[in-house]
Amino acid sequence: MITEKILDEKGIQKTLDQLTQEIINHNKNMNQLILVGIQRGGALLAERIHSNISELLNIAVPIGSINITLYRDDWTKISYQPILEGTNITFSIEDKHVLLIDDVIYTGRTVRAGMDALFDIGRPGHIELAVLVDRGHRELPVQPDYCGKVINTKRSQTVNVYLKEHDGKDSVVLVS
Repeated sequence: MITEKILDEKGIQKTLDQLTQEIINHNKNMNQLILVGIQRGGALLAERIHSNISELLNIAVPIGSINITLYRDDWTKISYQPILEGTNITFSIEDKHVLLIDDVIYTGRTVRAGMDALFDIGRPGHIELAVLVDRGHRELPVQPDYCGKVINTKRSQTVNVYLKEHDGKDSVVLVS
C-alpha cells in the first residue's frame, strides 16, 4: 500500500478558507443560504465553513446534516445492518438555497443520495454542492459548484480524508 499526502492540516484550512470566500462571493443574499453536510466528513466540513462564515460576516447561517445511508443505491453491498448517524435538520428548507457539503466527490452517487434525502425533507429552491476534493470518475452527471482541490486518480485508488474532530488529525491522503 502506497500513500501520498495530498493536503496537510494547513492545506485543508487554506482550502476551506478559499471555499468559504467563494461561497460568500457567490451568495449575495446570505439570508436564503442553508448549509447541509453529508454525514460524516461533509458534516464536519460544513461546521468549519459555518464557523468561517460566522467569523467573517458575523451572521448565523442555518446548518444541518443528513444521513444518506438508506438512500444509497449500494447500501446492501456495504452492509445488511448499516450504521445510521442521525439526520439533523431542525429548520425548513422550503424554497431555500441549500449548499450540500461533502468531503470527496467520486462517482456522484453519494450526492444523488444526498439530494434524495433533502427532497424527503422539503423542496429547496436551489441546491449547490461544495466538496473538499474532486477525484473524478463520475458515473452520474453531477459536478460541484465549489471545489477545493481536483486530483487525478485511478479507480483502484482511494482518497481518505481525516478530520481532527473524528480522527485526531487533518489530512487528505491518496492510497494506491
